Amino acid sequence: MGRKDAAMLLILALLLVGAAVLRLACGPEGLAFAASETAANLRWTRVLAAVSVGSALAVAGVMLQSLLRNPLASPDLIGVSAGSGLAVVVSAYLGYLATGQITPPGAEPIPAVIGALATLGFVYTLSQRRGFIEPVTLILVGVVVGILCGSAAAFIRQLLPDGGFAVARLLVGRLSDDLSIGMVWGVLAVTVTGAAIGAWLGPAMDAAAMSDDEARSVGVPVGALRLALFLISGVLTAGSVVLVGPIGFVGLVVPHAVRMLTGPNHRVLMIGSALTGATAVVLADVAVRLIPTRTGAIPIGILTALVGGPVFLWMLYSSIRKPGVMTQ
Repeated sequence: MGRKDAAMLLILALLLVGAAVLRLACGPEGLAFAASETAANLRWTRVLAAVSVGSALAVAGVMLQSLLRNPLASPDLIGVSAGSGLAVVVSAYLGYLATGQITPPGAEPIPAVIGALATLGFVYTLSQRRGFIEPVTLILVGVVVGILCGSAAAFIRQLLPDGGFAVARLLVGRLSDDLSIGMVWGVLAVTVTGAAIGAWLGPAMDAAAMSDDEARSVGVPVGALRLALFLISGVLTAGSVVLVGPIGFVGLVVPHAVRMLTGPNHRVLMIGSALTGATAVVLADVAVRLIPTRTGAIPIGILTALVGGPVFLWMLYSSIRKPGVMTQ
């Protein structure tokens, strides 16, 4: 890692610290630097949750783009987030039928991981054509799968008492005030571990960006690398879903923004994306608190979609103009 890369990562880290300080000073009534111990603890929990979710989605986005060799891949656009949410809602419904009680989201993260990996594998398989994956086809399949999973989750939610209020954030992407600090720390630990493994795999991802034969010629176990990226991206996406539900476009926009700043080096890109993704979601939570509304706080997923949607359309348009771009 050169001095330029180290300096850029330091700047991104300082931006994250600044965003966290701003969030800690921001309350329901606006900026409030003096807060009670209870309010301060609540804000710390939200900051840690936002850092976990933003980093997890950004790192998963980098891994999926490398795994699929597709610049348009991200956990939300290919339906992984929606599939993970559906699995959690189904698990909650089955638990309700068996016990008469609804298990809070995150108490049993295994269904979220299974749903994320199953959806990723399904979309990956369905998008192949003669051994290749076309970027636009992948996105179309992922969007359809995501809509189906989201609709199925909404339907099952209506079968739960009170319209499934306990699992509502799994459908709207909302950072709740009643998050368990233990669950937040658990997801943060998984996220840090996943990002660290991703950074360690950075040189292998650089080699795999060329072709399978070239990667193998320099000693990269392509099959093992793809399996690792597949599993880690699924687990990270599941972790973000059990905390806040589906958050759109962070896993798409952040890696591209960092790539423009640092270049294609995956080790630097992985660390930079983790820092920038965390900053983006923390700032989105600040905006949620500062924007006045009469119906409660705006879900974070709405803000990220408003910013990321136009960026995605531009990227999709660029991809369509290059129909020869295919991934193996």
